[in-house]
Amino acid sequence: MSMDLLRKMNSALGATVGVELRRAPRKKQAAAATSTPAAASSSAKKPAKEKVAFRAPENPELDRLLDRPVFVVSPVRSGSTLLRLLLNAHSQLHAPHELHIRRLEAHFRTKLSERAMEACGLQRGDIEHLLWDRVLHRELARSGKDFVVEKTPSNAFVWDRIAACWPDARFICLLRHPVSIAESWHEADPEKRTADEAARDALRYMNATERAREGLTDVHTVRYEDLTADPDGELRSICAYLGIGYEPSMLEYGDSVKGDFAKGLGDWKDKVRSGSVQSGRTLPTADEVPEALRDITRRWGYLDGDTGDTGDTGDTGEREGAAAT
Repeated sequence: MSMDLLRKMNSALGATVGVELRRAPRKKQAAAATSTPAAASSSAKKPAKEKVAFRAPENPELDRLLDRPVFVVSPVRSGSTLLRLLLNAHSQLHAPHELHIRRLEAHFRTKLSERAMEACGLQRGDIEHLLWDRVLHRELARSGKDFVVEKTPSNAFVWDRIAACWPDARFICLLRHPVSIAESWHEADPEKRTADEAARDALRYMNATERAREGLTDVHTVRYEDLTADPDGELRSICAYLGIGYEPSMLEYGDSVKGDFAKGLGDWKDKVRSGSVQSGRTLPTADEVPEALRDITRRWGYLDGDTGDTGDTGDTGEREGAAAT
C-alpha cells in the first residue's frame, strides 16, 4: 500500500470515526509471512504430564466390583504372554490380552463437574479407579470365571497405584535374564531400535519391576527360565499362592487361545502360538552382559552364580505386569 493511499484513507477515516491505519514495519511483515502454526507449536514448550493423586477406596465393598484381582508385574519381553496363556487355561482364571488400563483417564470439563464430584467425595484419581475396576470387571463377567489376571508390562510403572486401587490384589512378579529381555526386545522390532537402544529402554521396565518387588509386601516371584524348564512345578506354586487348585490342563494352553495375538496387546510370535511351553534361549555368559545391565543382572541373581534375593517367601508367597520369544 502506497503512502499517498494511506494518507487519503486516514484523512477520510479520521474525519468520520477517528480510526488510523498504519503500515506494518518491513521486518515484522517478513516475520509474519514466514511464520506458520507448525513453527509456532514447535517452539512452544510441552506442558509436563499432570500427576494424579491416588488413594485407597474409602469403602472397598461399595467402590470395587472385582474380588482379589491378579496382576503380573514384569518387564517387556519377559514371558508374560506365555504366563498369561497358562493361567488363562485354568477354569477359575481369566487372563485377557494386555488392557492398558493405566492409560484410561478421567478429566473434569468444567469447575462445576469437579465441585459436583467433590461433593460426592470423589477426586479425579478415585473416578479413574472406578473406571479401571469397571472395565476389568466387565471383562471378567464376560468370561464367566472367578478371577481376572492383568499383565500389561507398563503396569510396573504404577504398581503402587494398582496396590492402592485394589487393596486385596495379588501380585506375581515375573523375572527373566536381563540380556535375554534386551535381545528379545530388539528382535521384536529391529528397525525401530538398535540393540543398545533396546537394552536401555527395557532397563526402564526392569528397574520399575524391581521397585515393585521391593515396595510390595506380598509378591510371588517367578522366573521365566524356571517356568519353561519346569512349568508343572511353577504353575503348582502359583496356584498355591492364589489359593486355587492346580489343573494339569494348564500345561496345554492351546484350547484356551482365542487368537488375540497382536502387537501392542502381548506377544504375537509363532513360538507362543504353539499351544504348549517351549524351551527358552541359552543364557548369556557373564562376559556377554553389557555394563548397563550388570547391576540389575546381579540383583536378580543371574551374574557370577549368585542366586539373588527373589523376594519370594516360599510356601506362603508374597504380594505384588510384554511377552517373550
